[in-house]
Amino acid sequence: MSLFDTRVPAVLLRTDRNPFHHGTLGAVRSLGRAGVDVHLVADCAGSPVGASRYVSRVHTPPPPGASPAEIAAVLRRVAARVARPAVLIPMDDACAVAVGLVRAELAPSYLLPDLPGALPGRVADKAELAGVCAALDVPHPTTLVPDGPREAARAAWRLGLPVVAKWSRPWLVPPGSALRSTVLVRSAGEARELYGRAEEAGSRLLLQAFLPPGPDRDWFFHGYADRSGAVRAGGPGRKTRARPRGAGLTAVGRWTENPRVRALAERVAAELGYRGILDLDFRRCGTTGRYHLLDFNPRPGAQFRLFTDTAGLDVVRALHLDLTDRPLPDGEPRPGRTFVVENYAPLSALRPAPDGRELAWHAPDDRAPGRALWA
Repeated sequence: MSLFDTRVPAVLLRTDRNPFHHGTLGAVRSLGRAGVDVHLVADCAGSPVGASRYVSRVHTPPPPGASPAEIAAVLRRVAARVARPAVLIPMDDACAVAVGLVRAELAPSYLLPDLPGALPGRVADKAELAGVCAALDVPHPTTLVPDGPREAARAAWRLGLPVVAKWSRPWLVPPGSALRSTVLVRSAGEARELYGRAEEAGSRLLLQAFLPPGPDRDWFFHGYADRSGAVRAGGPGRKTRARPRGAGLTAVGRWTENPRVRALAERVAAELGYRGILDLDFRRCGTTGRYHLLDFNPRPGAQFRLFTDTAGLDVVRALHLDLTDRPLPDGEPRPGRTFVVENYAPLSALRPAPDGRELAWHAPDDRAPGRALWA
């Protein structure tokens, strides 16, 4: 008998048009290997993800920047085609925020974690996260939200150059605008000029104190908070290579036990009453040794498959099992396991991995996405 209720399909939702979104492929493979029908609501044109043998059907997604109402309308059309209740998994922040706001009208067509509808937006918004951390007494870089160009320049001086500049809702930045979600600002003039593009970016500019990168400083935590609030699956990991270096996405990650990171992540989830999949980013301060929460993503992180335990459980499988009233198996952690995004770190994909390794694109049982990647 299957551990999963394979009568219940999964619908993966993404409006981000990045064709190399390997987290989506990880979710497709994880659930498809478990016998679950996987429906993909995403733009797969030119993407290796659509080549996976585990995709049951691809549906036309909402356009980037779609409103919650527009996203709900698309999901209702997908539900009519699927014709049975499905587990819905937003794969980017924009979709997670929108689904939280229209959660009530998506039921009963979709199964979703029971959490306050505004919570995904609160934690995903970089400016609001600073307030959340202050209320919870969780370390977070000193953050200022200027209300004008002069104030932006003054804030940069107050924080001490260089400073980190972020758009509070980076998913609203228009594609092709040449604006980056996060950038290191090295002068007050740069901060002033960047503030002038706030209307184009679609959200507030915030400036943060810069915590320098370094060995053993960049950490992440993936987990699934079940209906009781207990954090299951996932674990803490260390970012060993990033793209771009020092401040980008994880190119190589390693499952590394860290009780302090785990305890901090579990406390944040518990005090917020969070339910569902979470992906947290931390940076350890080289001076104080404290772990600062940099980002709270209310959806699967791109490297979530790193945390696959001895029972085969990961955060996406934990979500499906929990929402279909199935027990979660008790597996053991696999510290030392690595995850490599081979188009960003090809040499790391060739090095020995005695504790186990998972590649983002290549898999022996699903070769087409790996071939499509290099093509």
